[in-house]
Amino acid sequence: MTRAWILPILLVLCGAAVATGLAFEGKPGSAAGLLLGFVLLAGVNSPLVFPRSISALEAQRRSAVDGRPVVYWRSGCKYCLRLRVRLGRRARQLHWVDIWRDPAGAEAVRAANEGNETVPTVFVAGRPHVNPDPEWVREQLLPSA
Repeated sequence: MTRAWILPILLVLCGAAVATGLAFEGKPGSAAGLLLGFVLLAGVNSPLVFPRSISALEAQRRSAVDGRPVVYWRSGCKYCLRLRVRLGRRARQLHWVDIWRDPAGAEAVRAANEGNETVPTVFVAGRPHVNPDPEWVREQLLPSA
């Protein structure tokens, strides 16, 4: 769980350090703006922008019942963020598994990607698709969902 927060915490700390320097130089407005920018960047790279993650086992079970795709992701991944943003509200219809929080999820991704933890890896009907186009993922969602 801690691993997912390393990048956001580092971004906030770096932003705070640079903003402190600007504040001591007599530029409080620039310092505040820069700090706000770093905090927003940290938020985008945190697990907070993704739907709540579940375990790989639970995601597979739910997917077998409702037919929805399972997305394996990790925080700090720009491709995962791109998928999440481009799906918009429909992202909630997918089952999300954070591979940094779930060892079984990481193992499923490695098994599908020749030992690599390449994300996002989306499983649709049990078949893996590595870094798929967000529009394609949207098409895989059931119309009534």
